[in-house]
Amino acid sequence: MIWANLDSVYFIGVGGIGMSALARYFVSQGKAVAGYDRVSTTLTDQLTREGIDIHFEDRSQLIPGEFRNPDRTLVIYTPAVPEEHQQLNYFRRGGFRVIKRSVALGEVFNTGRGIGVAGTHGKTSISTMLAHILHSSTLGCNAFLGGISKNNSSNLYLDPVSKVIVAEADEYDRSFLTLYPEVAVVSSMDADHLDIYHTEENIRKAFESYISQIREKGKLVHKFELTPAVPDHVERYTYSVEQKEADYHVGDMERIGLGYGFTVVAPHQVFPTIKLQIPGILNVENALAAVAVAHQLGVTPESIALSLSQYQGVERRFDVRVYRENAVYIDDYAHHPTEIKAFLTSVKALFPDKKITGIFQPHLFTRTRDFADEFARSLEMLDELILMEIYPAREEPIPGVTAGMLLEKIRMNEKVLISREQLLRVVKERDPEVLVSMGAGDINQFRGPLKEWFLRR
Repeated sequence: MIWANLDSVYFIGVGGIGMSALARYFVSQGKAVAGYDRVSTTLTDQLTREGIDIHFEDRSQLIPGEFRNPDRTLVIYTPAVPEEHQQLNYFRRGGFRVIKRSVALGEVFNTGRGIGVAGTHGKTSISTMLAHILHSSTLGCNAFLGGISKNNSSNLYLDPVSKVIVAEADEYDRSFLTLYPEVAVVSSMDADHLDIYHTEENIRKAFESYISQIREKGKLVHKFELTPAVPDHVERYTYSVEQKEADYHVGDMERIGLGYGFTVVAPHQVFPTIKLQIPGILNVENALAAVAVAHQLGVTPESIALSLSQYQGVERRFDVRVYRENAVYIDDYAHHPTEIKAFLTSVKALFPDKKITGIFQPHLFTRTRDFADEFARSLEMLDELILMEIYPAREEPIPGVTAGMLLEKIRMNEKVLISREQLLRVVKERDPEVLVSMGAGDINQFRGPLKEWFLRR
């Protein structure tokens, strides 16, 4: 392995959800770990408590002395870091091994029985469900997740005995092409990241390249409606909530509280009823993908059903923060029109007679530009919209691409554009019955204050 003879690992962008899982992994391997991030967050606070030295200024003088030996230190960075980053260039000029997060993840993943979960939507929920199922079984697993599992309060599962490694296979920047899975999942192949891919056809080709990297005698599990090219050496299995022709599909289903009880019809058998506590039809679909993989790995239907009945969900994925008769607050990571539509469809199914107010923070100028009309149509599913300014993340502004431009395209009466400083005041003034917050930017910083207000009012 690339780090076998190294003492320390330095992360540039350590507070990212994927980076932090790797940082925790290297701590578990006995390496000294430190890093930089742009802002302090709840996650970076947790990493600090776990023994990771983190600072928030881009100055090479802040790099600890034990991380300054190029022969003993590995440097991992996220592609969101700008090329002019001072610390990144210090390490590059100093002869250090400097690699992207995807390369480091691939090095870990490819040494074990890799289970790669890909898709423009759904991969965090599917991989977290799958990790929980496997961790609860005799098979066990290690898992690198794109969200915080509520079952273990972390984005990392560790099992020193198991050879199974679950990881999200991220399509951004073609990162998933560092992975060579034994089993691959593809949940969706929608147009996204057009700043990288330019066309939907290029995205499809990238996913098919990922599928072509499945190991000999490996397996692919994909949503029934998708039709990717699959090499001859790969076994294919499909899943669907609605399509009975799928290899894994839903039999009987009924509402149980906010969640669903359902049976899974699999090849040659029917599973015992699964009682999924978390809400949303989209999560029933995500569960089907996880069920299919676990079943193909040899986990028994009884074990799968029991573990999913105990599954608590992922932070920021259909995350029910408050649930009372006259006050409901749900937070979700949805930041693409297709995700928003699926999320709001599930919310409206749960609360058909209630007014639904939504907060949305657009993520990236390019995504807002490329899907402005699609965003408008999805957001029109709300009864009332509170729109925030665009969160730029790694991007510079694009002339003419603003939240105001998006607001004009949205055909609804009750809509308002606000700054982040106005958010809490505007929500309190509207006193919503059902509130949902959506976005992949720093809107997550309002989850706590909004929950506290809902509980006090």
